Amino acid sequence: MSDFEKTGCEVYYRPGEKPTFCYRSGYMVYEETLANGVLVPTAWNTAGYPPDLLSNCPTRMDPRAFSEPAAFGAALNGVSAEYGLRFVSFAEEDTDTGVMATLTLDSETLPLTVEIQTLLDGTAMFTRSVTLKNTGDAPLALSALRLFGGGLEETDRGALTGVSDVEAMYALGYFTGDTWGFEGAFNWRPLTPGAFSVDTRFCADRFRHPLVFLKNSLTGVIYFMQVGFSGGVRFTTRLNARQGDPTARVSLCADITGYAPLYMIAPGERFVSPEVHVGAVCGDLDCAVNGMHAHIRRSVLNDPAADPKALLVGAGMGAEHDMSVETTKAFIRQFAQMGAEVFIIDAGWVCPPTDGGIDWYSYNGINVPDPDRYPDGLKELSEYTHAHGMKFALWVEIERMGKYAPLYTQRPEWRPRDIFGERDGGCLDFTQPEVAAWAENELARIITEYGLDLLRVDHNVSHASCFLRRDTGFGAPECLSLRQFEAVYAVYRNLKRRFPHVIFENCAGGGGRTDLGQMKAFNHTWVSDWQKLPRAALITNGMTMALPPERVDRLFAGMGAHSFGSFEAGMRNVMLTHMSLNVVAPASARPNPAQTAFVRHSVEVYKSFIRPFLPQALVFHHAPETDKAEADGFLALEIASPDGTKGAAAVFTLANAQKERYTLFPRGLRADKAYRVTLDNTGERFTVKGSCLKHHGVTVRLPSALASELILFEETADEG
Repeated sequence: MSDFEKTGCEVYYRPGEKPTFCYRSGYMVYEETLANGVLVPTAWNTAGYPPDLLSNCPTRMDPRAFSEPAAFGAALNGVSAEYGLRFVSFAEEDTDTGVMATLTLDSETLPLTVEIQTLLDGTAMFTRSVTLKNTGDAPLALSALRLFGGGLEETDRGALTGVSDVEAMYALGYFTGDTWGFEGAFNWRPLTPGAFSVDTRFCADRFRHPLVFLKNSLTGVIYFMQVGFSGGVRFTTRLNARQGDPTARVSLCADITGYAPLYMIAPGERFVSPEVHVGAVCGDLDCAVNGMHAHIRRSVLNDPAADPKALLVGAGMGAEHDMSVETTKAFIRQFAQMGAEVFIIDAGWVCPPTDGGIDWYSYNGINVPDPDRYPDGLKELSEYTHAHGMKFALWVEIERMGKYAPLYTQRPEWRPRDIFGERDGGCLDFTQPEVAAWAENELARIITEYGLDLLRVDHNVSHASCFLRRDTGFGAPECLSLRQFEAVYAVYRNLKRRFPHVIFENCAGGGGRTDLGQMKAFNHTWVSDWQKLPRAALITNGMTMALPPERVDRLFAGMGAHSFGSFEAGMRNVMLTHMSLNVVAPASARPNPAQTAFVRHSVEVYKSFIRPFLPQALVFHHAPETDKAEADGFLALEIASPDGTKGAAAVFTLANAQKERYTLFPRGLRADKAYRVTLDNTGERFTVKGSCLKHHGVTVRLPSALASELILFEETADEG
C-alpha cells in the first residue's frame, strides 16, 4: 500500500465478483470495474470523492449506455480482446513519486494475457500502458489497439440548467494545424451529437502534437489526454445527447493507427504499448495545462540525465549561410557578444562548398566534415568556440540516409518498403538490429570524436515514412511504426545513459516529433521552424500547453524572422521558453550596436530573472485560442513561480491589432504580496500591491501591429 498522506495517491481496490479499482491522485478520481469479463470505466470525479462515498447510493455510470464501453481495446487475429476477460491478480508497487498498479487478466477466447499498468503520482494525471503476452504457439496479428477508452461521464442537463442546446455543452480542444509551420494552433470545437476524430500522422501530417482536451461547460470539468508515441494516434469523442432526453453521455478514446497488422506478436512474446497520459480537473484550461505539466515533470520527462534545468542559451548557423570557417568564426564572435552559451553547427557540415546553396538533405548520412569545407576538420572550430566561452554542438540526422551517402546504395535493404512495394527515399529501418546498432555507434562516435557538449538530432521524413512495412517471417508484413519507434527510443535512451552530461536537443523538421515518447531521452525540443511573427508567437503560445516551457526551444532571429515584426517582439517570443539565438548581421557586416545592446540586455534578463524559476513555472495563456487571438489581434503569455514571488508576461499585438492599449490581469501572482513591476520597453519600475494587480491589471500601450511588451513581476517588501 502506498503512503497516501505522503504521495497524495492510492488505489482503492475492492475485490469480489466484479472487482473494482478506484485510482485516486490529488483531487482526480478514476474508477473502473471488471464487469462480466469487460474492464469498463464506471466513474470520474474531480473533487476527490470516491463514487461509493454513499455506500448505498454510489454515483457510477452504466457502461451499457455506451456503445464502446471498454477501458482498453485490441483486435488480435480478428477477435476483440477486450471482452471475455478473467481476473488473475492485482498488485501495487511503490515508486519514487507514487504507486504503480498492475492488473493482470486472461482471455477466454485467445491465448492471451493482458496487463494493465497504471502509474499514479499525486497529480491530476496518470499514466496507462497495456502489455499483451501471446501464451499460444502461433503468432497473434494485432490489427487494432485502443490505449484508453470507454465512458467519461453521464450528465443530467436538467439538474444543471434549463438550456436545451446540447451543442453548447461540450467542446474539444486540440491543435487544428497539422502541417509544417502551423504547430501549436490550438482551438476549441463545439461537440455535436455523434462521433468526431482527431488524427496525428496517419490520415494527417506529422506536425500535430498528440494532445486533446474535452471540456464540460456546464460542470467546469476538463479531461485531457496525451499519447507518448511518434506514430499514428487517433482521438475519438462520442456524444450521445438528444433533445428531450436530459442525460448527455460522452466518451473519449485514444487509438494507435496504421496499416494492419500493427504488430505480429510471436509465441511467448510480450508487446508493451505506448503510454497514454490521462487527467481531469475542475477549472479552466490553464488548470488542466499546469496539472499536466506537473505530471510530465514528475513522472514522464524525469530522467536525471535529460534534466532541462541548465537552459543554456543556444546559438547556431546552418545551410542558410555559406558555412565557411571564416564565416563560422565571425558568427561565433557575434554569438559570444550576444551572451550565447552553446554554439551549434547545423545542417550542412558534411556538404561540399557550392555557389548555389547547400544540398544538406542529399548528403545526409555521411557524418564526417566535408574536407573541402573544413580541411582541418572540426577541431579548430570546437577550440575556437570553447575559447569564446561557449559549448560546442553539432546537428545530426541519423534516422535518414541521403542519396549521396555511400550506405544509401551499399545497403538498400536498410530502407524499408512502402505499401506499394517501393523502397523509401531515405528512412532507415531501426527494427533491423544491425541498423539500430550502426546508428547508436555512429552517434557515439560523433559525440566522442568531435567532443560534443550538445547533440541536436533532426528527423526530416514525411508522415508516410512512419507507416512503411517490414517482413515478419510469419507470412504477412507488419506495419513498421510500433517496432520502429520502440527501437528508435531505445537508441536515444542508451546514448543518454552513455553520455549523461551531453545535452540532447530534439528536432524533427521543426515540430514534427514532440511527443512524450520521443522526449524521454532529450533535454528539450525544437517545436517549429517557423520564426516569423505573428504566427511564431501563436506557436509558442500553443506548444507551451503541450510541454512545460523549459522543454520548448524557440529561436530569436534567423529563419526568416527578420521578414516582418519588430526586433523586440521577436526576442520577447523566446524569453518565456528555452532561448535560442541566431545572427543579427551578416559575417561581412558589423552588428548594429543598438541591436547588440538590446539582445545582451534581454539575454541577461533571461539568465538572471526568468531562467532560475522557469523549470518549475506555472503557465497562463491569456488568449489560448489561435483563431480568436488572430481575430482580436492580441496575445499574452504569462509564467509565474509556484509560490507567486516572481512572474513574467510577454504581450503582443498581432497582424490585425484593433487597439493600442491592453490590460493584462496577472494570474500567477498573490493578492497578499507586493510587487516591483518592470516594463521592459521603457525600463519603468513601480511598486504595487498584488491585490491591485489582480483586480485592476497592468495596462500597456502597444502602438502598432506586431509590437510587444515584456512585464516582470518580483515580490518586494516595499508596498509603495
